[in-house]
Amino acid sequence: MASNTPAEYISHHIQNLTFGKTEDGSLGFAHSAKEASEMGFYAINVDSMFWSLLTGLIFCTVFKMVASKVSVSEPPKIQLFVELVIEMVAGSVKDAFHGKNALIAPLALTIFVWIFLMNLLDLVPVDFIPHLSYLAGIEYMKIVPTTDVNVTFGLSLSVFFLMIFYGIKVKGLGGFFGELAFHPFGKAFLPVNLVLETVSLVAKPLSLSLRLFGNMFAGELVFVLIAALVPFYLQFALSVPWAIFHILVVTLQAYIFMMLTIVYLGQSHESH
Repeated sequence: MASNTPAEYISHHIQNLTFGKTEDGSLGFAHSAKEASEMGFYAINVDSMFWSLLTGLIFCTVFKMVASKVSVSEPPKIQLFVELVIEMVAGSVKDAFHGKNALIAPLALTIFVWIFLMNLLDLVPVDFIPHLSYLAGIEYMKIVPTTDVNVTFGLSLSVFFLMIFYGIKVKGLGGFFGELAFHPFGKAFLPVNLVLETVSLVAKPLSLSLRLFGNMFAGELVFVLIAALVPFYLQFALSVPWAIFHILVVTLQAYIFMMLTIVYLGQSHESH
């Protein structure tokens, strides 16, 4: 990793492995943040895609394995842990969602566990995976997908489309757009209502994505700053307390994203 100064080190560690159309028109990987930005909208952050799909595969594999080997008399510890997570999610859905939709609980479980696993990668030492990748000839490697705003925005857009879909399905097209036009001040203030409700609607996916991205990126940046600016013999003393505290952030951000998803979809099912 060619990073002779702290600034170069930090810049290297927060840069994604981006694949897209290069300046000469061919497809390839970007070798700097400037090249990555010039690739435009259709560029792909390969590392974010890889680690998000890997954590999703781990989630599906572990839960399927537990479900296929459920034991009532002598449940293994992994089964007890999975049951604890499922009960927590089911309780949250029961408290916050009052409609009838069999999709909400599985969706909430998927969101919580998947985001938690992606966030948990932030606790891997900052130089471990990038160094192995560099030895393999890969210049950049960010392993925490939720520190990429493209990933968090993609998750929030999925929730946003579900909100619109169920809003129209439950309330009808007239009811859905009637809420935008006639609330909260009635028909006489239609333009004001429309502006306020449209801003409120659009702000939901933005708040979901930026909250998760901001918290996780800030947490990752602290680890990178410690590694870049603090002498090696002091890094352990600073990194461990921050990692312990960051476990709370990792879990809390996954829980908040899940709860807001439940609440937003609950509002879409209210047909008053």
